[in-house]
Amino acid sequence: MAENGKSLQGQLLLDSGQLGGSFFQRTVVLVCKHDAEGAFGLVLNRTIGKTVGEMIIADLPVALKTAPLYLGGPVQPSALSYLHTDNFIPEADVLPNLALGHSLDDLLELGDSFSPAKKVRMFAGYAGWTAGQLEIEMKRKSWLTFPASLELVFETPPEELWKKVLHSKGGWKNKLLSQLPEDLSWN
Repeated sequence: MAENGKSLQGQLLLDSGQLGGSFFQRTVVLVCKHDAEGAFGLVLNRTIGKTVGEMIIADLPVALKTAPLYLGGPVQPSALSYLHTDNFIPEADVLPNLALGHSLDDLLELGDSFSPAKKVRMFAGYAGWTAGQLEIEMKRKSWLTFPASLELVFETPPEELWKKVLHSKGGWKNKLLSQLPEDLSWN
């Protein structure tokens, strides 16, 4: 758990500019679970460039088949995870009204249910940390944190998310970081 014993579940982790050249360069990760055993998160701003229907062979409803598939992280890229929200989700386990799922059967049930407020985002792979690993990365200042919201998870275009959250954090350092080119040799 975090050095003060506080869980980072429900927080966004942003590359602080220290992760250049790694998979996590300029990523925004939603921490879905964080306890003494480690942490599990999903990268929100990396699309695979294909739809769910192109990558998952299952009899999915059209709305799910045509949705973009996101790269949730470098661990187990064939593992399916999804986030879903609706007006009221009593089993929400990430944020209020935001739940994490892994079951294809449950995903099919979600796809078949009708609710104009329902939103689903699907991921291949995930970001994972063993016990104490995320805490070490936090001490090294590899990550910045920001409270997650349904708007940031579902409404903000992925290509704008990292910069938007940095601007929302405020401060001249974050503004400067958001304006740096990905490769400083471009400058």
